[in-house]
Amino acid sequence: RKAIAETLPDAFWQRCYVHFTRNARDHMPRKADDDCWTELRWLYDRRNISEARTDLAAWLRKWGDKYAAMCEWVEGAIEETLTFYRLPREHRKHMRSTNMLERVNQEILRRTRVVRIFPNESSCLRLVQALTVEVHEQWQEGSRYLNMRLLAEQKKEQMRRYEEAA
Repeated sequence: RKAIAETLPDAFWQRCYVHFTRNARDHMPRKADDDCWTELRWLYDRRNISEARTDLAAWLRKWGDKYAAMCEWVEGAIEETLTFYRLPREHRKHMRSTNMLERVNQEILRRTRVVRIFPNESSCLRLVQALTVEVHEQWQEGSRYLNMRLLAEQKKEQMRRYEEAA
């Protein structure tokens, strides 16, 4: 997290909601009610952050007595999974999990396993760099996974509101 803050000062930390909800299960008894976990996952389908926080408060009230340890853990850790609500609505479904990053890592692993033994560290680095450049070009020119124009428009709108408030 420190590296992100140092190298990308405008970036925000986003914890993968899938991994978060799986970790939440670790704080539940084995024979826990599946409705509790399912309702927790539904919090990520809200239209905006205020809806998500309102529903979170209701969820905590509903399940707090029955699963106090899990609710305490969720309450302390959930904020880092809600960062994606700062993004345009069209980006949220892609950015709330780490699927994009995991897919890149799988491709790097698949390609490096073919080579098996690299003659030196720099040859491995060249292959990984070539793969990441390929992925970057695919994201930029191939199927548009994220429309960056939407993010630019959102940023302009935020700047306009900031200037009006000042």
